[in-house]
Amino acid sequence: MPPKKKLRKRTLNKDGDAEEEVDPSPKPSLKRKASSSSALALEGTSTEQYCRWLMKSEPESRFENGIDVKFGIEDLKALPNQTSCWDGVRNYQARNFMRQMKEGQLAFFYHSNCKEPGIAGIMKIVKEAYVDHTQFDKKDVHYDASSKQENPKWSMVDVQYQRMLKRFLPLAELKEYHLRHRTNGGPLKDVMLFTRARLSVQPLTAEEFDFVLSLEDQEPL
Repeated sequence: MPPKKKLRKRTLNKDGDAEEEVDPSPKPSLKRKASSSSALALEGTSTEQYCRWLMKSEPESRFENGIDVKFGIEDLKALPNQTSCWDGVRNYQARNFMRQMKEGQLAFFYHSNCKEPGIAGIMKIVKEAYVDHTQFDKKDVHYDASSKQENPKWSMVDVQYQRMLKRFLPLAELKEYHLRHRTNGGPLKDVMLFTRARLSVQPLTAEEFDFVLSLEDQEPL
């Protein structure tokens, strides 16, 4: 097992956006039955448009119930085969997005809830969604007493480090492009990093992903 890496916590990120992953709906059973396609439909976008991802984790130490939930891209890089499960997602839509992921697809590793949030590097999905074991571990900070072995609520995927970006892309710079594109048109006008900021697992269209990736070769704003 890799070191504990507790992702997407109930905290505030740099912009004050809550990272709470527990569904506030009074009818979780309905959300639990939602398919990946229905989750995507909530965004008004067809499933075919989503083939890239952005996934948030905390690169700085923070203790919850005595466990350090830190897990940055350097931690992933240091693991055997530079591969780890991505556990601890406790939001139904974020979970459904993970269930939509396909082996070989790429994702940005986003540093969240830290001094300077932003995109640090790229990883690859190397195992598609399967049962997140931490939901059944009473010692784990992501334990969910309402989830049953015969009908588990939560899933995870395995990811593998690919590379660091040529330069770190801070949230402030990405937000500036988002605002420009909303005004004048452009790939980031509807990017979920700003339209659904609290989600720790977010889909990207190929156009959004490619534009963000192109920024590593440009001077910072």
